[in-house]
Amino acid sequence: MLPSSAEVVVVGGGAVGVSTAFHLAEAGVDVLLLERGELGSGSTSKAAGGVRAQFSDPVNVELGLRSLRAFEDFARRPGGEIDLKQQGYLFLLSDPADVAAFEDGVALQNSLGVPSRMLSVEQARELSPLVSPDGLLAAAYSPTDGHCTPEGVVQGYAGAAREHGAVLRRGVEVTGIETSGGGISAVLTDAGPVRTSTVVCAAGAWSARIGEFAGVELPVRPLRRQVLVTEPMPDLPPRLPFTIDFATSFYFHEEGPGLLVGMSDPEEEFGFRLHTDDRWLDRLGEVVTRRAPRIAEAGVAHGWAGLYEVTPDHNALVGHVGGFYYATGFSGHGFLQSPAIGEVVRDLVLGREPAIDVSGLDVGRFDGAEIRPEHNCV
Repeated sequence: MLPSSAEVVVVGGGAVGVSTAFHLAEAGVDVLLLERGELGSGSTSKAAGGVRAQFSDPVNVELGLRSLRAFEDFARRPGGEIDLKQQGYLFLLSDPADVAAFEDGVALQNSLGVPSRMLSVEQARELSPLVSPDGLLAAAYSPTDGHCTPEGVVQGYAGAAREHGAVLRRGVEVTGIETSGGGISAVLTDAGPVRTSTVVCAAGAWSARIGEFAGVELPVRPLRRQVLVTEPMPDLPPRLPFTIDFATSFYFHEEGPGLLVGMSDPEEEFGFRLHTDDRWLDRLGEVVTRRAPRIAEAGVAHGWAGLYEVTPDHNALVGHVGGFYYATGFSGHGFLQSPAIGEVVRDLVLGREPAIDVSGLDVGRFDGAEIRPEHNCV
């Protein structure tokens, strides 16, 4: 049974949604979270699990850094094991323009408290010995970045949200938003209506449709990304950083006894496709053979596909129109920014000033204001 009413209804049960539900419930708000599948079953469960503060935009740096600190404290608050491994993010750079951009980025990050630094190719290979140095010019590294388990984060926030009185309902699809007198009056679902004046859209790649229900255009489009996990690889280097060949977006990090490997596909078209295909594997194989040949020798244990929620400038959409709040469009950064975003949305709903100024992430920025694209996208 659905509650007949709630102060706030959160739509979407991924990392951003459950973090928002937790932070609101902890603050004493009557929260109902609706997820049409299982918690974390959308993009969060398909994420590579990376957590970092190495960004080019100040807001993304601050959101990433605040989230890293929350992940470090996760066992205490909200509680739960997330298998956090802070073994660093290592960006391999082969284009002079990228080297210059990352040098600027490191200076910005350092000014905001991130211990990132530029490395020589030799220093990068000491950290990530699987890498071939051919064509590399430099690297950027931050030792406090790393990766953790997305499912653990979702379950930790969900469990704590329930402890604070939030109601989380799975298998419930939102079918509309009812308005009255210029404001929201109810959320319509396939299990019945819920009276409310406040809705938070945290529906990831499916957010545009939720926005339409409220008459708010959210320029979010789904883009498939594929990931695979290798068979066990003996003698992997200790404390292997999350390593990214920035020019190709090929990346890898430890995953059990093997490696998790991913890369974007420049020929991928927007859409809700979730199957895997060999075209991606052929292109991936070419890049892996050139940049990390030992990985090319490993067998594939399994793989999957998930969806990025992409905006025109690869920055998130965070803000509100009346009682309709949105936290979406993270373009691959939603999981890693979810702790800080949950705090920000809580404060916006409660009329407080958030610790991080996210006004530049309002959807209104696409109405002619200067757009500042995020450079450090993977």
